[in-house]
Amino acid sequence: MSATRSALFNLYWAGWTSLFALPLVVLATLGSPSRPIRAFTRLWSRGILFGLRHIVGLAYVEESRERIPAEPCLIVANHQSAWETLAFLTLVPDVAIVAKRELVAIPIVGWFLKRSPMIIIDRANGTQALRIMIDESRVAIGQGRSILMFPEGTRGAIDEPVQFKRGVELLYAKLGLPVLPVAVNSGLYWPHGGSRHRPGTVVVSYLATLAPGLNGAEFMRRTQGAIDTELDRWREPAPQAG
Repeated sequence: MSATRSALFNLYWAGWTSLFALPLVVLATLGSPSRPIRAFTRLWSRGILFGLRHIVGLAYVEESRERIPAEPCLIVANHQSAWETLAFLTLVPDVAIVAKRELVAIPIVGWFLKRSPMIIIDRANGTQALRIMIDESRVAIGQGRSILMFPEGTRGAIDEPVQFKRGVELLYAKLGLPVLPVAVNSGLYWPHGGSRHRPGTVVVSYLATLAPGLNGAEFMRRTQGAIDTELDRWREPAPQAG
């Protein structure tokens, strides 16, 4: 049954996404205005979450949403599946997501994501990618938008320890924003590298914010530690010796 529901959802995904081809043409003709593009991007995201709930049986809940700052902040989340990339478009409206260049290659959706705009980086460019990330993050903040980053750089299994790459430490130091750590357990229901989706409830847990101004080592220790500790809720306990 799970395989059948996943196949139906994948068909729904393709059909729902194809409906955005016409808005793409219209918005491109109008010069790609960012606000309408972001509105359509959020609509697409909500439609995907609707399909997951009603076809797959995969819902989500948010815990401690009141911890999201009213002003722009730096959101750092663990990354286990494609779920959180698309869901945050709905969870945090107008968020600017730091994303890999490969994401904008997705037909139709990639056009909207690039012009929302996301902060698209090519990690192969090293120093230049970091400079683009910082500059475009500052532009987004000036527009009143929060920045979202998945600092692991790639998706990992829920039983793997959270290990941030150093780019988030630099971004934290340069932006001077409060930091909102977020833990998600989406890998339990949408495993990395697979197209099968399982019914259940993804938990999005907003953790206590960190103030700006920490040194790099303390920032990394506290953010990684907070998310890792939260993920222990869903990890299998280690076997006892003897």
